[in-house]
Amino acid sequence: MTKRVLIVEDEPLIAMMLEDFLDALGRSCAGTADCSAEALPLVESGAVDCAILDVNLRGGEKSWVIADALETAGIPFVFATGGTSDTIVERHRDRPQLMKPFTMEGVQRALDRL
Repeated sequence: MTKRVLIVEDEPLIAMMLEDFLDALGRSCAGTADCSAEALPLVESGAVDCAILDVNLRGGEKSWVIADALETAGIPFVFATGGTSDTIVERHRDRPQLMKPFTMEGVQRALDRL
């Protein structure tokens, strides 16, 4: 089971809700970030078992560079999105998706797939 989960989410209330879900599911939050500048050092730290990546981040930023870094490091991840798979760049369309609005059961299923 993946224990240390990185949360990349630009909405603070949603990030806090995901942290609560992780706690209830017996997993820990390896850190939270709302942009690639905050997320990449956490990925590089090696203290991450998997990640939940919001596709659309603050300032119009997409999470592709974080996804690329996770892939290079061999760390599994799931995209969090309210859209369709068409919103995800082709090179990552095979990745699992966690659809919004989030539920604890949905988060558990997404993490179990990793």
